[in-house]
Amino acid sequence: MDNAIIKVDNVTFQYSNGENEKVPALKNVSLEVKRGEFLVVLGHNGSGKSTLAKLMNSLLVPTKGKVFVNGMDTTDEDKIWEVRQTAGMVFQNPDNQLVATIVEEDVAFGPENQGVEPKEIRRRVDEALEVVEMQQYKKHAPHLLSGGQKQRVAIAGVLAMKPECIILDEPTAMLDPSGRREVMNTIKKLNEEENKTIVHITHYMDEAVEADRIIVMEQGEIVLEGTPREVFSEVEKIKELGLDVPQVTELAYKLRKEGYQIPKDILTVEELVSVI
Repeated sequence: MDNAIIKVDNVTFQYSNGENEKVPALKNVSLEVKRGEFLVVLGHNGSGKSTLAKLMNSLLVPTKGKVFVNGMDTTDEDKIWEVRQTAGMVFQNPDNQLVATIVEEDVAFGPENQGVEPKEIRRRVDEALEVVEMQQYKKHAPHLLSGGQKQRVAIAGVLAMKPECIILDEPTAMLDPSGRREVMNTIKKLNEEENKTIVHITHYMDEAVEADRIIVMEQGEIVLEGTPREVFSEVEKIKELGLDVPQVTELAYKLRKEGYQIPKDILTVEELVSVI
């Protein structure tokens, strides 16, 4: 079995801006996502990261190049549902993904549409809510939940469809800090305990620290790639792109500029404390 679950092969994507001009959102991007990997995609609004997410889920198809999900070509119309089942998608606004008036019905929506039998749906719903730690809310109305809880229900809805890979397109952008923490803990758990491949698209640097690998996008191209340590040790380059580094990396950078002997690749408060 191929170790890459998603292959983006020399993909360009252009959209029309209404004046018959073609605007490139992605330019010749190639990328492989490995099975079981926790990949974070960083970049500004307009860098192409959301376009990349939608190409991985067949919501968009490439203008040029190919995207393969588990070996399936995303332009093959007969395979679209299978592609979306393999690579489930969680969006920025949980309100747009919640369709039912009761949490458990919402989570059951995907498997019901797949024609899964009722007993199996029941099992999947319970299991998915358990994973995202929302089982005590299963009889609640989704619109009464907090933002973080709604997003966890949206994640449970994707989980119930048994995807191998979950693509999250800025899932914490509309949440407060505690909601962001809840969702990040859920994402980490999915990767570490449920063995899900995660593609997490964000512009929050501190959410990228836990990743196996980070890619940084700018103007439709991948401009940096590596482990969190490798990427965040490039403080100057990241700042040139108008992005931040995690606060503790920033502090270590400033101390190093003042002449202190501190390694370039500090990522956590504990590491900085032990060096000092």
